[in-house]
Amino acid sequence: MSLGTWLKAGTSAAALVLAAATAATAAPATAPAAIPGPTAAAVTLRYDDSRAGGWEAAIAAGVASWNANVGNVRLVKAAPGVRAEIVIVATTGWPQATLGPVRPGRQVRVELGAQAVSDGYDKTRIAAHELGHSLGLPDTKPGPCTQLMSGSSAGTACTNAVPDAAERSRVQSAYANGLTPPAPTDGRLLVDAP
Repeated sequence: MSLGTWLKAGTSAAALVLAAATAATAAPATAPAAIPGPTAAAVTLRYDDSRAGGWEAAIAAGVASWNANVGNVRLVKAAPGVRAEIVIVATTGWPQATLGPVRPGRQVRVELGAQAVSDGYDKTRIAAHELGHSLGLPDTKPGPCTQLMSGSSAGTACTNAVPDAAERSRVQSAYANGLTPPAPTDGRLLVDAP
């Protein structure tokens, strides 16, 4: 093959590659899939754990679990002197909480009982479970470890502190309309003794 033929073939190939590259970069980029989020602005609920000595790490982990798994409500630590919607205290008895869903300006109480820890239950699971009550979830006893709201019925070996899909959906639904209050709850106290 002559030098002229080689140059002509090489130039044609280079032009073809350049045209393909230009077409590829000129094509619109595909946008990443949207991450589903809340349909309304998230409701912010403040919690006060200033009287929950010894439970701070478990409370922080329980709050992080809820915040990572629901988008319509956000739990944040109340600044000193600011009224909180969720008041958390350490007690010597069994864990218990007021059934929500709590709304801004209202208040519920969570008691993190040392008796459950003495009996072998996981602190983080207890904290996340009791916060679930504040968000409107009743107990689902008896239930498997995969259900956070099964509480003590899942046994002392269960350390799951993550709400399952049904629990997440129920909380999402309770806070779907932002600050619009849902149907009134009876405000009953749920004691989580086995």
